[in-house]
Amino acid sequence: METADRVLTAEVIAALRYWPNTIWVGQKNPPDPVAMAVLPPFFNEVLQDLPWWNREWRVDRVQPGLPAETGDHRCDPAVRFTEVSIPGTVASRNGEILPLVAKVGFTGERLIRFQAKIGDMVINPAVTPAGRSEPHPFGRTLTGLMDLRAISVREMARATGLSMSTIHMLRRGHNPDLPHARLIAGSLNMSEADIKIIAGLDNGIT
Repeated sequence: METADRVLTAEVIAALRYWPNTIWVGQKNPPDPVAMAVLPPFFNEVLQDLPWWNREWRVDRVQPGLPAETGDHRCDPAVRFTEVSIPGTVASRNGEILPLVAKVGFTGERLIRFQAKIGDMVINPAVTPAGRSEPHPFGRTLTGLMDLRAISVREMARATGLSMSTIHMLRRGHNPDLPHARLIAGSLNMSEADIKIIAGLDNGIT
């Protein structure tokens, strides 16, 4: 399933970003409520795209989750990366209920990352055939950021001092490392901290 090919609606984005106890820049506190009811159908659509998903189970309830955003209010929303964990429950047709935590990462209106924990089971939708490694989600984000800025692979290679083959590998989902992240941050005119978070390199790395 190509999770990152999904485009999120404005209603889904509003529900994912809603947190009643946080003051967002330009918003009043507490913010006006949003329609959280749009999230269960969205999560069910994502899960039901999995060929092995048991359609007897459906997400039936969610609550707001605390969003974490890279960048600040001056950052272009189209390149701002947001990640949020939404708690809720799934229910089966025979009345069984299990806890759910859906972890969603998105940039602009594009879904980048989806993971769910249902009971004790963690679900990571696959985007490659069986037997092949999953691409790192940073590749999709890097490609989108380069396309948004009209930066070609050749130009990125020249700006970072990396080879064109390395840039191609990163765009295809090769795991980024800290030196690559630092070089790419400079070429995209983004902070190193933001790129490290997007690349999944923010676990105490300095």
